Amino acid sequence: MAAWRLLTADRKSFLRKTLIPPFSHPSAAPNSNISSLFNPFPHLFPSLYSPFSTSFLVTKVPKKFKKKRKKKESPRTKLVQQKSSRFPHLEKIVERDNYFRFLLRSKQFLSKQPEHILRLDDAGKLYRELGFPRGRKVNKFIHQHPLLFEIYRHDDSRMWFGFSELMEDLLEEEKKIIDSMELERVNVVKKLLMLSRNRKMLLSKIYHCRMLFGIPEDFRDWVLKFPNDFRVVFEGDGRRMLELVQWDEKLAVSELEREFLVDEDKVKNAFKFPLKHGKSLDLDDDDQRRLNLLNTLPLVSPYSEGWKYDLWTLEAEKYRVGVLHEILSLTLEKRASIHHIVEFKEEFSLTKHTYQMLLKQPRTFYLAGTEMNWVVFLRDAYDRNGVLINKDPLVTFYEKLYQYAQIQEGEMSSDIDNTQ
Repeated sequence: MAAWRLLTADRKSFLRKTLIPPFSHPSAAPNSNISSLFNPFPHLFPSLYSPFSTSFLVTKVPKKFKKKRKKKESPRTKLVQQKSSRFPHLEKIVERDNYFRFLLRSKQFLSKQPEHILRLDDAGKLYRELGFPRGRKVNKFIHQHPLLFEIYRHDDSRMWFGFSELMEDLLEEEKKIIDSMELERVNVVKKLLMLSRNRKMLLSKIYHCRMLFGIPEDFRDWVLKFPNDFRVVFEGDGRRMLELVQWDEKLAVSELEREFLVDEDKVKNAFKFPLKHGKSLDLDDDDQRRLNLLNTLPLVSPYSEGWKYDLWTLEAEKYRVGVLHEILSLTLEKRASIHHIVEFKEEFSLTKHTYQMLLKQPRTFYLAGTEMNWVVFLRDAYDRNGVLINKDPLVTFYEKLYQYAQIQEGEMSSDIDNTQ
């Protein structure tokens, strides 16, 4: 036998004699040292071959006893206002808009379709255009407004949905209101162009926000009826711009300037631009208010060339605050969402800090909704119950439309009489 085989065999027999005990369980040798049997080299491996199991020991805190950390709220869900400063009536208006999103977008989309109808299979794919969440069935949202939408089977044996007879009558009523307010809407568009930096804006941007200002659906053709006020020009990239033909000095008066003539103190207290001072002055509230007025007044007219001011100066901030106040005063409901404001960011020389700027003026502006999707209101335009004080005829029409939209099948006859 080779020498290396002898060495290997001797080594295996040595390990067998020294490491493996002569019995399989410690109970077979009650008088022996158990720890030495299971660990013959305690000075080298003190933790090996323990005769006791430690699997029953709880080494981790069970999940049910762990303290649950509060998830950090994201801007998508975190409300703008704290509970103490929240205005519930205005918050409900934002919730109402979310609820009627399908109604308004479907009304807008279907009114452009031939005969105001759409195949139901196609409607399920148009979730953005019709205003319902992706992955949901459109039938559910149609059935929420049984008085305004109808589903029926066409001669081609396919399911279609469209407006009810009542909805068709309401559309005619809306068109008459818009036609009667034509001159007022012309002035609104003129004022928007006068507020803009270069006295011109993209036609597509105004069209996108037309419902905010009560501008008709056929806006692109509608402006051509007023050649003395508007001019359509083409940019180098082919985009169509709406340009102001002539400056109107009579319209270059802001809502704040009109209010100043009626109630001077109200306008003085509308905004707050605090003047920094040392604590050693020890001023009371009245003295502090007078000192802040030195910064607040005079205000900068939104129809001035305030965009020429250095970006972070006090005058530039006054100008931007005045522009936003004037834009909101031109809207139907004296409010606008972040999406509308961002749409005109370049034209009105607004910055990315508009949200923080509005929060610093809580006397005039109220921000509702979440930090990512907020809506700004003009406080003075609403009463304590969150009702708009001066209502445009189109606002009254939409309130009537919302009442019809909430009527269900079982309560149709009585509720229709009350609405009319």
